[in-house]
Amino acid sequence: MTAPNDQANPTRADDSPISASYPELVGKVAVVTGAGRGMGAVFATELARRGINVVAGDLTGAPEVAKQVNGQITDGGRVVGHRADVTDPAGHDGLLRAGLDEFGRVDFWVNNAGIFPQAEFTEIPPEQLTSTYQVNVNGVVYGAQTAARHMREHGGGAIVNMASVAGVRVRATRAAYNSSKAAVRHLTSCMAVELGSDNIRVNAIAPGFVDTEMTRWVREDPAALDRALSTVPLHRVGAPIEVFGALYFLLSDSARYITGAVIPVDGGSQHI
Repeated sequence: MTAPNDQANPTRADDSPISASYPELVGKVAVVTGAGRGMGAVFATELARRGINVVAGDLTGAPEVAKQVNGQITDGGRVVGHRADVTDPAGHDGLLRAGLDEFGRVDFWVNNAGIFPQAEFTEIPPEQLTSTYQVNVNGVVYGAQTAARHMREHGGGAIVNMASVAGVRVRATRAAYNSSKAAVRHLTSCMAVELGSDNIRVNAIAPGFVDTEMTRWVREDPAALDRALSTVPLHRVGAPIEVFGALYFLLSDSARYITGAVIPVDGGSQHI
């Protein structure tokens, strides 16, 4: 653990606990896609720690995450792991059924699953475009559709999409990823406008340079790390728990009049 703005060791993330508490969320149920590892696993763990039940969906790893969390947290929410392919609408239907079967309700839906390919623009193969948009864009649409159909019949709810600073700040060799996350930002606005009358709030989070498996290669390359941190005004790596803080807020009643927003959790890097 390190203190915020630790300039002596900027490669370390501030993973100190988030102190916020929203007791109104205890007993509610969230579906989290891409929860088999990385950010999604952190979301599932931290939600359960705060008394929220979770359906953790992923192609692989979700049952293991559920077992680990349930073994660690005995006085909180419970996590159920469920295999799901986010590129298939039926996979989202399965996640909804799992939530209803296990907990009797679904209140929140977190479209977290995503992939991060790289290639020079002129060398992007068709399969990279297809897979990136299928997971990062179609997966968000299918998940939100499933959630909205259910929430419309049950008094509303909240959907949170995972965007990225890459949706507004272009970096070379990431055209497929950048454009997919730009689409997520705009889709969030579209969903918020159309679903607001059903009392469904739709927001997004746009992380920047956060310490996950996806960005570990940057931290292991001094030159790449220097370049990355030069575009972060806070000049340090972010921690997954800091992204969770934004998610926790957006699900809470404290955000009950917020919809269509994209909250950056990027140390200010969207401005550089």
